[in-house]
Amino acid sequence: MSTQAYKLDVELVSYYSSSSGDHECIGPNVAAGYFTQRHKYQPHSGWYPVGTVLAGLYSVPPLNEVVAPPPGMATRLCFSVEYRHSREQLMVSLLRLGNLPPRFHSNVMLVELRLLPNERRPRQAKARGTGPDPEFSDCFIFQVSRVCVLQSTLSVCVLSVEQDGKRHAVGRVLFPLEGELGQAGRVLWRDLETEDDTQCSELGDVQISLSYSPTLQRLSVVVLKARGLQLLTDTGTGGVCVQVSLQIHTQVVKIKRSCVAKGETNPHFNHRVTFKLRSQHLDEACLRFEVQQPNDIRSGERSTQLLVLGPFMYARGPQLQHWMDMVNTPQEPVKLWHRLARAT
Repeated sequence: MSTQAYKLDVELVSYYSSSSGDHECIGPNVAAGYFTQRHKYQPHSGWYPVGTVLAGLYSVPPLNEVVAPPPGMATRLCFSVEYRHSREQLMVSLLRLGNLPPRFHSNVMLVELRLLPNERRPRQAKARGTGPDPEFSDCFIFQVSRVCVLQSTLSVCVLSVEQDGKRHAVGRVLFPLEGELGQAGRVLWRDLETEDDTQCSELGDVQISLSYSPTLQRLSVVVLKARGLQLLTDTGTGGVCVQVSLQIHTQVVKIKRSCVAKGETNPHFNHRVTFKLRSQHLDEACLRFEVQQPNDIRSGERSTQLLVLGPFMYARGPQLQHWMDMVNTPQEPVKLWHRLARAT
């Protein structure tokens, strides 16, 4: 086969892959099948059979030798990203997981991808095999403009699926794309953020559960508990409460406050509140949580820590992901720990 014909074959396979649509997963068998179909004998098209490739002559090293994980025992995800400016396409390739906890070794691993803030429906990929380092062979294409891609964040959620179909969250990776598209196709390793990480942040953490009912147009919020709170010592009471505010744009719609938990840095609130919220306002609203300490000396409370959950207009990282998970799984509570920031 001439060099010119070989280049033409590669372009045909590449064209088929890129035209598979926004929601298609491109695997190696897809391109190979198309290649075989196109090269059957067609007397009126100018194509003629020239032979077959003997796969046994070409040895491919195992994936774990090509993309070995960095040192350490953290659970990690290996992937690559590439942006094609001419077609305004973001290509995401999933390669493998590394150092899965033993309790997940016999389960099927499932990965859900979203491109925040616009993608609500996740794309899915299933690992090929089980064990501590399962491998993938999946590529996803997101149609996104040059301007929007720099403002986007790739969200990858790793799930473990048991034999009865029950799913468990293993962890997630949030990968902001701004400044990361300069070296096209390079292999990336990122640690998974997990709920099992019990290390507290500097100002403490709070565990929140969110759920939304489209039929009732109701947003349900549960402030479960907090840990590692940095309490003020000059308030007199030593108690702490959480104020929850629903806000649309700059307008505060409603404010609710939990009961006071006395003198604890790891209080349990189990405080449930509901807000009436129309579906069309889900992209415009946010929840503001303020950890407050009642003051005996002067009226009112002193806000010490702050958390904001909401869409891309208000939040980033886990705070944004928590809101998107709530929107994408109606009626189901979504529970997550969040780091608190200093109230200004």
